[in-house]
Amino acid sequence: MSDAIVVFNAGSTSLKFGAYAIDAPGTLTLISRGEVDGMQTDPRFKAKNAAGQTLAEHQWGQDQKINHRTAFQFVIAWLEKNIAGMKVIGAGHRVVLGGTRFESPVLIDAEALDYLDSLVVMEPSHQPYNVRGMRVLGEAFPGLPQVAVFDTSFHRTMPEVAQTYALPQKVRDAGGRHWGYHGISYDYISRQIPKVAPEARRVIVGHLGGGASMCAMRDGKSVETTMGFGGLTGLPMSTRSGDVPADLLLYLLRSKQFDDATLEQMLYKQSGLLGLSGVSEDMRELQESADPRASAAIDYFVYCMAKFVGAYTAVLGGLDALVFTAGIGENSVTVRERLCRALAWIGVRLDEKANQGNGPRISTADSRVSVWVIPTNEELMIAQHTLALVRP
Repeated sequence: MSDAIVVFNAGSTSLKFGAYAIDAPGTLTLISRGEVDGMQTDPRFKAKNAAGQTLAEHQWGQDQKINHRTAFQFVIAWLEKNIAGMKVIGAGHRVVLGGTRFESPVLIDAEALDYLDSLVVMEPSHQPYNVRGMRVLGEAFPGLPQVAVFDTSFHRTMPEVAQTYALPQKVRDAGGRHWGYHGISYDYISRQIPKVAPEARRVIVGHLGGGASMCAMRDGKSVETTMGFGGLTGLPMSTRSGDVPADLLLYLLRSKQFDDATLEQMLYKQSGLLGLSGVSEDMRELQESADPRASAAIDYFVYCMAKFVGAYTAVLGGLDALVFTAGIGENSVTVRERLCRALAWIGVRLDEKANQGNGPRISTADSRVSVWVIPTNEELMIAQHTLALVRP
């Protein structure tokens, strides 16, 4: 019988999972990946093997609704029944915000869940569903160890000055600080950089996907990152605005063009690449579009990245390597080329052929800053952290 770790990412109406066999001596091999989605409309389950081939599909029917408890029970029962000899010994969860209490992955108990629940008001987009997922899995499988792995943990190495906002003490005490996100991805990438660029101490990584951010690292540790208090600030994203002036938001509220709910909806769902272009939130569609607004949206995205690279190069005292990762970073030849051209002033020299082939190295041999495309693997990172706590 093979022991396994299952990684879960609970959303509002979906549950994604990845199952990893534990091989001696403690290495992890992906067995299956899948999702239950449409839980409140048309619930359906689909699982694939490591090669991406469909293993199973199931539909409950359009007249049915299921909850997270049903989804968790279905997934684990399916895995243990259909993957020969599998025994699930631990569950790892992606959790957005760990607060000041959890600066590293943690085994979950009732007290920890209550604390993470208290942070929902700070991060309402993902945190409620992350916590709910852990609660219902614990109720369905009370003996199963669960581990929470936090997107904020990696950035707790930032200097205190980088984690601070110029706000009154009572606001800072209430949680008003620079948290930073995408930390699980940055954690993974920080472990890959020494394999390809062992001499690179000062590195900027762009996690560029539907959600996008950049992180400045020194010796594999976070020293600055673009996302701030929540998942809205920093770079423009698919539908999220990125940085906008606080006084503009106050004006929109004061002039009653928005209330807090509609303002949040506009900033999170109607802005970013979608709001700029009026065409699409998808970088692939923008690159293919002849609409000048699409090209302008890409220009703005690259412009914002170039600004942050300049600032972070100053913070780091120089730059040894630049890394692209996540969906846009790993696949967009255009975005990588435009940013590298904008960074010629710091000695970036693009190898066009390598860029067309998605790397891994896309800079020339004489480039003062080496540039890399490194695929991220947040799921595997969560599985490794879970295994380390479940079987220390």
